[in-house]
Amino acid sequence: MTKQQANWSPYDNNGGSCVAIAGADYCVIAADTRMSTGYNILTRDYSKICKLADKCVMASSGFQADVRALQKQLAARHLIYQHQHNKQMSCPAMAQLLSNTLYYKRFFPYYSFNVLGGLDNEGKGCVFTYDAVGSYEKVGYSSQGSGSTLIMPFLDNQLKSPSPLLLPAQDAVTPLVEAEAIDLVKTVFASASERDIYTVNKLELVIINAAGIRREYMELRKD
Repeated sequence: MTKQQANWSPYDNNGGSCVAIAGADYCVIAADTRMSTGYNILTRDYSKICKLADKCVMASSGFQADVRALQKQLAARHLIYQHQHNKQMSCPAMAQLLSNTLYYKRFFPYYSFNVLGGLDNEGKGCVFTYDAVGSYEKVGYSSQGSGSTLIMPFLDNQLKSPSPLLLPAQDAVTPLVEAEAIDLVKTVFASASERDIYTVNKLELVIINAAGIRREYMELRKD
């Protein structure tokens, strides 16, 4: 008989999907609320969206213990920044901080896949998408998580982002108005929930505009 032993991993994947869309004067960030491990449901009502600053929000999928550790680290660094500069970080500055924080842990990474969205210094929407070790890109829209392979082709088809290689550089923000972007996000999650068992239960949307931050919810499949 071959000798068998238990394999232990410091990581887990708790599933779920995140989407962010930037517009001319708004940003929509959304995620589902189920947290799973394998075929087990840990909770049906867990928010994957974290407010980092007044105009900056992060949505994260992957290993939620690492996500919580990352959120605490960013909150501590942001508090230090506020004491030193007497103001909140802008969204592009927070994007760079997140990249640095992830890259610093590249040899034992935070197993988190993040999208960060908000308003830049000019009040325009911006979205930044990341891998686990801090490589990031400013885009008009993005998706991360277990349902991203279903969601991104849908968004590509609907929004057709200009190539970053085009000269002169094209603006990455999407042409949609806020209400259209919200409807599109609801549609992609309703679609993904039919095929991805980890992207279900409830959709949480965070909308950031000049008036501030507001949240909306939509029920998804519960099975």
